[in-house]
Amino acid sequence: MVPNSNLPVAIIGGGPVGLAAAAQLVSRGLSVKVYEAGSAVGSNLLDWGHVRVFTPWRYCVDAVARKLLESHGWQMPEPEAFPTAGEIVHQYLAPLAKLSELAPSIETNARIVAISRWGADKVLSKARETRPFLLLVETAEGTRRDSARAVIDASGTWQTPNPLGAGGLPAEGEKEFGNRIAYGIPDVLGRDRHLYAGRTTLVVGAGHSAANALLELAELAQTEPGTSALWVTRGTDLVRIYGGGDADALPARGELGSDVRHLAESGRVRLVTGFATVAIREVDGRLVVEGQTKDGLHTLGLVDRIIAATGQRPDLTLTRELRLDLDPWLEGVKALGPLIDPNEHSCGDVPPHGHRELSHPEPDFYTVGVKSYGRAPTFLLLTGYE
Repeated sequence: MVPNSNLPVAIIGGGPVGLAAAAQLVSRGLSVKVYEAGSAVGSNLLDWGHVRVFTPWRYCVDAVARKLLESHGWQMPEPEAFPTAGEIVHQYLAPLAKLSELAPSIETNARIVAISRWGADKVLSKARETRPFLLLVETAEGTRRDSARAVIDASGTWQTPNPLGAGGLPAEGEKEFGNRIAYGIPDVLGRDRHLYAGRTTLVVGAGHSAANALLELAELAQTEPGTSALWVTRGTDLVRIYGGGDADALPARGELGSDVRHLAESGRVRLVTGFATVAIREVDGRLVVEGQTKDGLHTLGLVDRIIAATGQRPDLTLTRELRLDLDPWLEGVKALGPLIDPNEHSCGDVPPHGHRELSHPEPDFYTVGVKSYGRAPTFLLLTGYE
């Protein structure tokens, strides 16, 4: 068996925090291996690349990564400008991944499906910390086994969206009508325009993804007759999505909340709160949605499409053989749970923290980035870099 000291640190995920971790480690002379499941770094961000983030460039670039880039002649975009997710990839992550210091260590189209220890399952304690990590890697050529001295899980949560069912399980009919349901933030004004123009869309969710989708649908309705939106939320308190308005610590976030609030209050979208989705059914080729309300079972529709902006959850299957200490309901790292619990906090800002807060009983395994927040919806890139 190869000694641990000769093995790389494995980083799962080639997004902003994963590549920032790689830059930090390389700058310290450590060997790394980055596994990106998509065909390019930042693949998850490209899924919603049309969306403008509400943090300016100065918060979107890691300090060590910036130093590496600038040593190769890269110029920082206007620090106070607000990039789209796609611009973060094309103007920052892609150039970073091409640097000679990082490029040889990055493998795309490489999905980690399981992690364990060589010769030890979750139960075995003897000499556990001396055994290298074992990673099952799925590629186009098949599945292989790699070794690592430590693992940083920066795989995110984007690929595991929450279902429409209010109880955390898929609603009845959700799978059957899945071809008419989009999860996350579809490009309503761009590549997906043909799916929403002239149609009625039900948007489910009370976060910033829902706000972006609703604003784009309202803009589409101005040029495409027959386009309309129905907005449904499980809760009745919309303070998190409406935000602090002009007093918001992030002005662009406050503006987003104010804009979607105006949509609802002006009647440009119909808002139904306190609606817990139970089932999706088809009537005359269109969809109706059934849900529990304070007055009993209620039906909404007819609609043509549904946007499920219901958040994401971490994929815990790949770490099943590791000893993790997770918050029992958020499924993020336990140390952060009390600070980001959406039952108690609408913001989720946390003090700068380090490896201890992101560690687990499993030696040399760390959860970073949005996955460290688990199901909490308030992660910011700046927090991940810190």
